[in-house]
Order: sequence, then structure tokens, then C-alpha cells
Amino acid sequence: MHLDQDTNLFFIGFMGAGKTSVGRSVARMLGRPFYDTDHEIEARCGVRIATIFELEGEDGFRRRETRIVDELTRRSGIVLATGGGAVLRPENREMLRSRGHVIYLDATLPDLWRRTRRNRNRPLLQTSNPRARLEALFLERDPIYREIAHIVMPAHTGSVAQAAGHVLTALGLTASDAVPHA
Repeated sequence: MHLDQDTNLFFIGFMGAGKTSVGRSVARMLGRPFYDTDHEIEARCGVRIATIFELEGEDGFRRRETRIVDELTRRSGIVLATGGGAVLRPENREMLRSRGHVIYLDATLPDLWRRTRRNRNRPLLQTSNPRARLEALFLERDPIYREIAHIVMPAHTGSVAQAAGHVLTALGLTASDAVPHA
């Protein structure tokens, strides 16, 4: 696989898999701009994702997310972390798959539960049985993540820097491809 400076890197995976932290680290190592779709939506709307869900419902949020995915994936040489549900819309899957290299950070259900169970900023888990909801969402989304990913990487259990290094190795990049740390 040839990865040039203009090739976009898109991180997908379930909430809590580490897309933002690992993606940001990979971007830093490669000297590339980093974006997170959820952060971009919050910055542009001036409110948290949970508030958008409350006011507009999931469908309203997904419409906003598709606009952001379309805008950001048209750029060159970026690293992007998507929201966990971005892959639910076929148009998002097509944009991600055709406009860059998709990396699925695959975490286990027990790890995802441990990482998300106390987070009140996950609107889809604010139910009477959040663990059952997490499992149902995972079973729905995992096959979609696998279908569009160019690379499936186990979610990190060590440091974020180690995980980012593993991603670079999987992409066929070496230390000489990375930007020296300042």
C-alpha cells in the first residue's frame, strides 16, 4: 500500500474505542492536521452533542454529522476521528471509503463498557439499561465498521503513543515518515 502526504486517514469505531486520542497522536507524529467530527459539530453549534440530540433528535444530529463528514473528507492529508455512529448513513460510508484510508479501532465489549459507563455525555447510553444498549449498538455497528475499513486495528490497551505507532506500522509507515518531535 502506498500512502502519500495527501492521503486522508479516517478513524472509525465505537464510542470509547480511542479514535480521538489515537487519531490525534497519529496526526502529531505525521505532522498532519487533526479533526474530530463531534468536536467540529459542537464548536460550530456552540452546544454539546447531548443538547443537539435533546433538541433535534438523533436524526437531526446525523444530518449535521453528514455535512461535517462531507466537508472534512474533501480536504487532503488530514487525520479524522468520526463519531461512532457516522457509519450508519450509507453516504458517509461512501465518502469515508472513497476519500481516504479507513482505520477501524476494534475494542472489546467489556473494554467499551469500562470506558463509557460513567460518561454522561453519551446520549445513546442514557437509558434504563445502558449496558444492553451498548451491546445492541455494537452488534449493529461492528459489521459496518469491518465492511468499510481498509485496516482493522485492535483498540489500544497500552499507551496512546504505542497504539499510534502500531497504526503507523500497519499503514506501512516508518519512523522516517513521521515528523520529529519538537
